[in-house]
Amino acid sequence: MEIFLRSELELAVTEYGAVLLDLRDGQYWQLSRTAARVVQALRDGRGRDGAVADLTSHFDVAVERARQDVDTLLDELRSAGLAVR
Repeated sequence: MEIFLRSELELAVTEYGAVLLDLRDGQYWQLSRTAARVVQALRDGRGRDGAVADLTSHFDVAVERARQDVDTLLDELRSAGLAVR
């Protein structure tokens, strides 16, 4: 299952993570460093598996935990209308 972020999103990296802005309606979301890495992996076209690999290589986290965290964030992005399959 591939997940794609909507094209109307802008990502601004901050020292604490990132801010994701929906240009359609001006809503924004503050992302943790972990969530920002996941969103960046999606923007780079690396998908879910690439996001999991990125988390496990940059943080001290088990693959299964990273996969759960990525899936949770993807569900939240889809629920907010920011990502589609």
